[in-house]
Amino acid sequence: MTQHKTIVLAAGGTGGHLYPAEALAQELLNRGYRIIIITDKRGQAFRKLGEEVQIECVRAATLKPGIISKISAVVNMGIGILQAAVLLVKYKPKVIVGFGGYPSFPTVFAGQRMYIPTLLHEQNAILGKANLWLAGSAGAIAASLPETLGIKPANQGKVVVTGNPVRAGICAVRDIPYPAFAETFEIFITGGSQAAKVFSDIVPEAVCRLPEDLKNRLHIVQQCRESDIISTKEKYKLAGVKAEIKAFFDDMPDRLSACHLFIGRSGASTVAEIAVAGRPAIFVPYPGHADQQQKHNANLIAGKNGGWVMMQDQFTAEKLADRIEHLAKNPSILENAAQAAKSCGQPEAVINLADLVEKRFRRNKT
Repeated sequence: MTQHKTIVLAAGGTGGHLYPAEALAQELLNRGYRIIIITDKRGQAFRKLGEEVQIECVRAATLKPGIISKISAVVNMGIGILQAAVLLVKYKPKVIVGFGGYPSFPTVFAGQRMYIPTLLHEQNAILGKANLWLAGSAGAIAASLPETLGIKPANQGKVVVTGNPVRAGICAVRDIPYPAFAETFEIFITGGSQAAKVFSDIVPEAVCRLPEDLKNRLHIVQQCRESDIISTKEKYKLAGVKAEIKAFFDDMPDRLSACHLFIGRSGASTVAEIAVAGRPAIFVPYPGHADQQQKHNANLIAGKNGGWVMMQDQFTAEKLADRIEHLAKNPSILENAAQAAKSCGQPEAVINLADLVEKRFRRNKT
């Protein structure tokens, strides 16, 4: 493997950007490329790819309200651009792939100023801010979905729909049949990158409201914040429900293959994984995005009857309990939803994206 087959991936350390970048990195490694990942301080999660991948960190910052915060963000971003430029001189990549999010900006921006071909990947149904700022100088925009919103007319000709890459382990769940209903009804809950507290508050209370015969059948697997683990376990114990509570699950394929129902946020990577795996879901979109990107993501599956959307202000213990009880009494609804969700999956996305990257690489090969 030589320096002349070097590709840089620029991505942040949150799951929405990390997982598709991780999937692409593994595919490109399999094709014989040298992969450098330039990320922020959270990107140490990429180390699971092993020693084959070189991981570098640069500064980055989000633009938060307030003059001081904005000045600080601009300074940090400027330092990050300089750090990225030094790394690009060192590694001399033929192509840079940016996965959006503020941590990707310094590397892609520096690369564009150094005339290194860049390609952007957008996971969400709406183009993110970093990709929006970088799109004008990018050679191509790989979209997860047809008709991605927010792309300027001048950049529409750059769009190639590849899908959103999903890790190989999740893709393998697609071949595992939806679990048959027997004695156990398993629900898998995650809270997204921030392990949203709303799920630790609402789901246990909803479970407490269920009939005793249903509670006896339930098995809850839930991700929550470290600070909420003890109290959440106690809530399920008082309800008499079997539950496994952790801050992080490193065996997502096993958890998804076993679950009858998923409950969680609808970030782009989560939605892509649920669809590829073919599992029905109750999505609770994060309400803090001005563009409501998570709602758009969730609607793609819900619109095909592969799941249900509950906005956070409507995500109450009473309504959730009613929905869970109804689904438990009508398992055919879940079985049909699993098939509908599966029909939305894009298991070939990582191949499509890797092929597109290779085309850019060959065009710049010297």
